[in-house]
Amino acid sequence: MTPPRVGILGASGAVGSAAVAALRHHGRGDHGRVHLRLGARRTEVLSGAEVVRVDAEDGESLAAFCAGCDVVLNCAGPTYKIKDTVAVAALAAGAHYVDVAGDDPVLEGLRGKGLLDGDRSAVVSAGTLPGLSSILPRRLAAQFDRPRTLVAHVGGLERCSPVVAIDMMLSLETGGADGAAFGEPLAAWRGGQVRSRAVVARDHAEVAPFPGTVALQPILSSETIRLAEALRLRELDWLNVWPGRKVWELLTSLPSLTAGGTPPERIAERMIRAADLDLAGRHEYYLMVFAMRGLIDGQDTERTLVLRAASSYRLTATVGALTVLAVLAGKVTPGGHFACDVLDPAEVVDGLGGVCTIGAETEVEEGVL
Repeated sequence: MTPPRVGILGASGAVGSAAVAALRHHGRGDHGRVHLRLGARRTEVLSGAEVVRVDAEDGESLAAFCAGCDVVLNCAGPTYKIKDTVAVAALAAGAHYVDVAGDDPVLEGLRGKGLLDGDRSAVVSAGTLPGLSSILPRRLAAQFDRPRTLVAHVGGLERCSPVVAIDMMLSLETGGADGAAFGEPLAAWRGGQVRSRAVVARDHAEVAPFPGTVALQPILSSETIRLAEALRLRELDWLNVWPGRKVWELLTSLPSLTAGGTPPERIAERMIRAADLDLAGRHEYYLMVFAMRGLIDGQDTERTLVLRAASSYRLTATVGALTVLAVLAGKVTPGGHFACDVLDPAEVVDGLGGVCTIGAETEVEEGVL
């Protein structure tokens, strides 16, 4: 039996190379061995599989890369520049599509073109944030009879890739639903609806288990709103955590930089340098902390789930790989989906073993999921 062919676009990047390793590790056993087609503009750094030179902005090379693939996993970027370009090519070639990012703009683009009505599936937001940012709260919510509130603290100290840096700049104007920015700063979920300016940003805050003092940036994204609606939460606060002073100083200066006409590429270069300066002499880490309160056996209870990892890039790559395998296993129906809506949270947690640790903490007990 011919093994399924999975095309990984952006295979030479930080996420793509980790996705290759994840699929080589997970793409065995019950799912059988998968055949990997590695696509990138810099093919000289790729080996050990079928290697294809491809540029996501070149329609001809992109079509050739997608041809013959059962699933195309997009790890290329910048996400908010490429948008649905790769998805359109993958579906046109008869392949399923998985995007470690993509988010609302990709599904909206495919829906507008009528490309979600066939027998293929397109799964977006199959990464860390968005992705695990909704999957892990669902895992935690399964412990409750009725969850009511959620407070999330997510961030860390790590290098910033050029693709991520540019996407951060682009997210100020796109990335959310209906052409909006990725999220609304200072907004929160209150009483079943969005409340603007409900939370304030904080500097020099202390938040366990983040080491030292950090800066907190409240934001409410389309993904977080969908999470609050799905879990029927009364309140939800999402706070991005920035331990590095240089990165935080640059983030707080973004309004003046963009208003002054500084090109996004120049700001992205400064973001990369700031992340490197913050990391000097320190170890990389990434934390996702979810504190949920609700009813368990009729009692008001608070429980906290903590994910600890050395790299959000490896997390994103692993979630992308697990999504590909779920598609190949027939666990995803045709049409367009967000990964959090089609992946089993328990299976994702199991699949992340070796990449991170995920602990469940309660007021009276501690354990490991």
